[in-house]
Amino acid sequence: MDMKKRINELRKEIRYHDRKYYVENDPVISDDEYDKLMEELKKLESEHPEYVTPDSPTQRVGGQPVEGFATVEHKAPMLSLDNALSGDELRDFDKRVKKFLRSEEVEYVVEPKIDGLGVALIYEDGFLKRGATRGDGARGDNITSNVRTIKSIPLNLDLEGKTGKVAGLSTCEIRGEAYMTIKGFQQVNKGRTKTNEALFANPRNAAAGSLRQLDPRITTKRPLDAFFYTLSYTKEKEIFKTHWESLQAMKEAGIRVNPDIKKFPGIEEVIKHCNAWETKRERLEYEIDGMVVKVNSLEQQRRLGHTAKSPRWAIAYKFPPKYVSTKIEDIIVQVGRTGAVTPVAILKSVEVGGVTVSRATLHNEDEIKRKDIRIGDTVFVERAGEVIPEVVKSVKEKRSGKEKIFTMPKKCPVCDSAIVRPEGESVARCVGGLACSAQLKNSIQHFASRHAMNIDGFGPAIIDQLVDKGIVKNLADLYNLKVDILSSLERMGEKSGTNIVEELEKSKGNEFSRTLFGLGIRHVGRHVAKLLADNFSSIDELMKADNGKIECIGGIGGVVAESIVAFFMDKKNREIVEKLREAGINLRSEAEKKLGILTGKRFVFTGELEKYSRAEAESIVDRLGGRFSSSVSRNVDYVVAGKEPGSKYEKAKKLGVKIMTESEFEKMIEGKT
Repeated sequence: MDMKKRINELRKEIRYHDRKYYVENDPVISDDEYDKLMEELKKLESEHPEYVTPDSPTQRVGGQPVEGFATVEHKAPMLSLDNALSGDELRDFDKRVKKFLRSEEVEYVVEPKIDGLGVALIYEDGFLKRGATRGDGARGDNITSNVRTIKSIPLNLDLEGKTGKVAGLSTCEIRGEAYMTIKGFQQVNKGRTKTNEALFANPRNAAAGSLRQLDPRITTKRPLDAFFYTLSYTKEKEIFKTHWESLQAMKEAGIRVNPDIKKFPGIEEVIKHCNAWETKRERLEYEIDGMVVKVNSLEQQRRLGHTAKSPRWAIAYKFPPKYVSTKIEDIIVQVGRTGAVTPVAILKSVEVGGVTVSRATLHNEDEIKRKDIRIGDTVFVERAGEVIPEVVKSVKEKRSGKEKIFTMPKKCPVCDSAIVRPEGESVARCVGGLACSAQLKNSIQHFASRHAMNIDGFGPAIIDQLVDKGIVKNLADLYNLKVDILSSLERMGEKSGTNIVEELEKSKGNEFSRTLFGLGIRHVGRHVAKLLADNFSSIDELMKADNGKIECIGGIGGVVAESIVAFFMDKKNREIVEKLREAGINLRSEAEKKLGILTGKRFVFTGELEKYSRAEAESIVDRLGGRFSSSVSRNVDYVVAGKEPGSKYEKAKKLGVKIMTESEFEKMIEGKT
């Protein structure tokens, strides 16, 4: 094998998958398969260090900490933005722009203002040369080693075969925002709690602290991401006419640009868009604190120029703050779908980000103790993407001495079953199962939700009545509901009842993966449900599977497999499955319905194929009704061996699994065998 050629092929394939996953949010292989590509590349580079290059995906993390950050100069000043706090202030901005441009028509581009850390990247000949913080606007800290650890930042731009304006990005400076998702921030703080480290106050501080680490090996462990929004310099002058045009070229070159950036013909449309995002921002997985409005024409931007501090062609529309103080009047517990018992603070009502809040999650008993939150405390509350807001901290200086310490109850407040906390877990659980009406209600809401069975009309008020009146005692009972029963409920009529019955009937034909997700098996989210539906022909085949067979599926680990097996071992759950079957619910996979020539056959690929990449071969198998796996077991029908196959080939021989060549595989997919 030509090692240099194979190394370059691996780098190219990994860069492709990095772009699909981190930039386009459209992965085409499992994490396990990606890891195997990376391991192969690391192995070959360690055996052939003469072929290692700085832009290799293996070289994202530097080896040693630095003593301090060097100061570097930006290609153009990184100015701060003036703020607008209302629609009228945006109109004033528009008037100033048009007055300066002598009443010319102005088009605007509006971008989410991510609450992170500003960064500037320089690429030379397509390769990432430098990353820097904003600093004082003229100079910033050189954080190249840390920037390289962020996988959504390409080490080299995708300029191969590109011509014209995209090719003009070969040497450029781009500006953007490095950030940490809300979920990532919570995970980091959870880890710091275990090691008794000081917690980050918010995702912005967590991102800034991570990028200012002197040891990039620490930074690489932090879940950082980045979006880029400005092309601030190109070696070739004036190659774009508009800001929008430059963003499209950046995207084509593999630079991650926010998909929620929009273009508008006038300021009234801009104001409407900004107002809409004030509530829509809660749907995002990261925090934004406003919207940035920019004049689209680059020629108009140049004429508008800037003041000493801010550009005249851009302004930040700031949302109201999401952090407020209030008082905890009580702490109660609520029971979730899986029995998790969560403490909830009952607050003195307060407005947070335009929404009146009277409840906030406290997560678990350990979290309450760590933050030292008591009934009667004055606290700070935030809305950071949570449906229920969160208590950030207590204000101990305002205590009177009458505050009460919270203790987790021993009995479920809903069904009086015991509350237990499994060893090693932070979450306490009610053991009542579906005999607990709170768990049943949440299970029904999950089952009917948009990404599960998508049954419109099942709001909390309807579910409460159905369960409290004893009409619905399990998920399958939903399909026994008739129009007269539903129309007799409060706030329901014959038309509403008819609509729900029609929705229930329609849901019977849903994809198998939706039903699996709707069952509410612990650890089985939408992605795992899809993997199961792609690898098991029916629920009967899945119910017979043991841990080992489920773990053979790339992307499913031991904990998840154990949870699935335990769910179907429970007699009550199997009875519900049978009742769903009797109701006519689809319990067979789409994979089984494919009439391809590979239906029912499972493949593993090993070694280097001549005509196909691994991803292409697996895509062919899927298209023709077959299945593929990343590991060899007795459940595999064929192992397709290319050049220099590895341990999978040896394991296949040992297990007696049929081994075929690429040529034999090609004949099979062409229907010649």
